[in-house]
Amino acid sequence: MALIVQKYGGSSVSDAESVKRVARRIVETKQAGNDVVVVVSAMGDTTDELIDLAEQVSPNPPGRELDMLLTAGERISMAVLAMAIYDLGFEARSYTGSQAGLITDSTHGRARIIDVTPGRISQALSDGAIPIVAGFQGVSQDTKDITTLGRGGSDTTAVALAAALKAEVCEIFTDVDGIFTADPRIVKKALKLDQIAYEEVLELAANGAKILHSRCVEYARRFNVPIHVRSSFNKNEGSWVISQEAKDATMEQPIISGVAHDLGDAKLTLVAVPDKPGIAATIFETVASNGVNVDMIVQNIAASDTNKTDVTFTLPKIDGKKALAALESIKDKIQYQELILDENIAKISLVGAGMRSHPGVSADLFRALAQAGINIEMISTSEIRISVVTRAEDAAKAVQAIHSAFDLDSDTDATVHAGTGR
Repeated sequence: MALIVQKYGGSSVSDAESVKRVARRIVETKQAGNDVVVVVSAMGDTTDELIDLAEQVSPNPPGRELDMLLTAGERISMAVLAMAIYDLGFEARSYTGSQAGLITDSTHGRARIIDVTPGRISQALSDGAIPIVAGFQGVSQDTKDITTLGRGGSDTTAVALAAALKAEVCEIFTDVDGIFTADPRIVKKALKLDQIAYEEVLELAANGAKILHSRCVEYARRFNVPIHVRSSFNKNEGSWVISQEAKDATMEQPIISGVAHDLGDAKLTLVAVPDKPGIAATIFETVASNGVNVDMIVQNIAASDTNKTDVTFTLPKIDGKKALAALESIKDKIQYQELILDENIAKISLVGAGMRSHPGVSADLFRALAQAGINIEMISTSEIRISVVTRAEDAAKAVQAIHSAFDLDSDTDATVHAGTGR
C-alpha cells in the first residue's frame, strides 16, 4: 500500500461539479489500495475575491486579520470536498492547516513552515479515513495566530505533509497536463517534459513560470520528495520533478528544459552615480533595508571625464515606488543625477542543466532574439540559466522565437483545460 499526497488547485475545484469530479478521483486512488492525503486550494478565484473585499473595507488591513479572512477560502474547499467524498461512500475528515500540524513563523502573508506535526492526519489514515487539508495556511509557533504561506502556498503545504508523512509521491493536480517547455498559452507547440530536475524547476519558477511555487520545490529538494505534476481533467501521465542524479540515471540530459517569462518586474536606474568605493553598498543596503529584493544588476564603466556611471537593477514591480522613495531619501549622500523607473519590461529566461556542458547557448539565444527584431537591455546568467530583459510588449514574441530556435516545439498543440496553469 502506497501513501500518496494529492494537491488540487483552485481551477480543479472551481465549482460543485469540479469538486465532485475531484472526489471521484480521490476515491479511485483509495480504491486502488492507496492511502491518500489531500490538500486543496480555495475554489476558483475565491482568494482574489476575498482580497478585493478586504481592500473595499480597509485600505491597509492588518496582517493578522487579512490572514484570518483569506484562509476561509481553503476551509470552504476542504469541507465541501469532504462532503462529496462522503456521498461516494468513503469517510473523509477535513482539517485546517493548524489542525493538520503546519507550524510556521509569525510573518503574516508569507509565513514559512518551521515544523510539521501531522498526528491527527496519521490517526485519520489509521482509521481508514481520507484526510482533507486546507492548503496555504498554518499556525504561528509563537503567537498561535493563523498565518498564510503566500501565493502558491498550497503547493508547499502538500510537499511539507508528504515529507513529514514519508509519502511515496506528492501529486500536484492542475489545469494542464504537466510541466511544459514554455507557457502553453503563449507557445501552442510547447512540449510536455516527462522529467525535470528540482534545480531546473526552481530556476523556471523564480523567473516567472507558473509551474510550482519555488518554496514548494525547495522543500521537495531538501527532503527528496518526488513531485508528479499532472492534470486533474484526465488520467494522463504528467511530469516528474526529481533529483538531478535520478534524472541523469534514467534519461539522456537535454540541453534546454524550458523558456520562462516574467512581466512582474521593473527596472530602476540611478543616473550619473559617482564611481567610488562604498556607493554600491549604500545603494543596495538602502534598498534591502526597505524589504525590496533585487534581481539583475548592471553597472556601466565610468566615463573618463566625469568618473560617473549608471547603476541599473531589476526588482518586483510592486516594490518600485517603495524603492524610489528609499533612494530619493539618500540622494544627497549618493549624489546621483536622477532616478528612472521603467515598469514596461519583461524578463525572458532560458533554463537547462545541459547548458553547463554545451558552449554556444548564449550565442544562439542572442541570435534568435536579433532575428526576431528584439533588443536586449540587460543580461544575467547562472550555471543553468540565461536571462535577458526586453520590452514588455516583446515578451510573447521573444519566448516563441527562443522556443523555436532551440527545437523545443512539439508536433501537437498543448491543451489547457482551464485558465491559470496552476
